[in-house]
Amino acid sequence: MDDSTVDLELDRAHSARMYDYYLGGVTNFPADREAAGRAMAAFPSILATARINRRFMHRSTRHLALMGIDQFLDIGTGIPTSPNLHEVAQSVNPSARVVYTDNDPIVLAHARALLRGSPEGRTAYFQADVTDTAALLTQEALHEQLDFGRPIALSLNALLHFVTDAQHDAHGIVEQLKTTLVSGSTLTISHVTPDFDPEGIARLTAAYRAAGTPGQARTHDEISRFFTGWDLLAPEVVPSHRWRPDPADQSENVTDVEAACYAGIARKP
Repeated sequence: MDDSTVDLELDRAHSARMYDYYLGGVTNFPADREAAGRAMAAFPSILATARINRRFMHRSTRHLALMGIDQFLDIGTGIPTSPNLHEVAQSVNPSARVVYTDNDPIVLAHARALLRGSPEGRTAYFQADVTDTAALLTQEALHEQLDFGRPIALSLNALLHFVTDAQHDAHGIVEQLKTTLVSGSTLTISHVTPDFDPEGIARLTAAYRAAGTPGQARTHDEISRFFTGWDLLAPEVVPSHRWRPDPADQSENVTDVEAACYAGIARKP
């Protein structure tokens, strides 16, 4: 993989690098930290929100692997922060196959960290934007790694709130992705909502917009629509920390306001 000519766009904030900062990572730069600081001032719970969402990713991935799903497509993966999705899935099933995609050029530069999977399994990464769904779905790397004739777990964690109705048809994009998957496949979504703190989320959205990243929080009904036609797994669409919490994880003793996201998983009939 040759990343020597990648333009890392370090002079502008990017949501993936801001998220890395919230998680305590080191792959972020002054523009990202300045924008993250303004977001934290607007919505002080954002650090907790990011970490609650990350724990949801771990729990949901482990649950799907235990269900027997061994193929994962993670769109909007973000900066590598261990344990990554493939580490969780392959800890359950070492032969699991995982493909990551993201539109942040710096993720490409760090993709080698995403490719250190188990010897029995496969991991791959390619740069793509979910809003160019057709190009994403026709990537050669995608079909080299995943068998679309068998169930695939599609993850759209903390992604769709960056796909605004003013610019794209978020629900249409998800429907296009869903149609490519066979029966038994799953869709995992976590998504920011205004339902618990409308004023705080409005300030947060404005802070991201000022940093050059439009965003759109959605209500419970709007987020539930992404799963239309598929069977929601219990407990359906709930605040992210309430989706099958780990009783041993005392860090999940948080509020809906801090979670600020709904999360859910549905399975294709």
